[in-house]
Amino acid sequence: MPALHEIIVRPVVTEKSSAAFQARKEYTFEVHPEANKFQIRAALEKLFDVKVTDVRTLQVRRNSVTRGRTRGTTARWKKAIVTVQDGQSLPVFEG
Repeated sequence: MPALHEIIVRPVVTEKSSAAFQARKEYTFEVHPEANKFQIRAALEKLFDVKVTDVRTLQVRRNSVTRGRTRGTTARWKKAIVTVQDGQSLPVFEG
């Protein structure tokens, strides 16, 4: 079981996640692969002092990559899509 400060790895800021934030106020994070929804909710509520209303998780699969003559794969990772209560926001995505 990961520690509370190890559960949230980093925010995922891409065009798709920014569009989801603008349209539905959803925040996207890379999380520890063994963390469950309850742990993710508790970590976000403690770190950012917000009320989390919904947590959805998914496993991001490996992708094949070729760099020159070398073939390999990217690492798999876990993504969490989080919705917070109306009127609240996370400062990570603002600005």
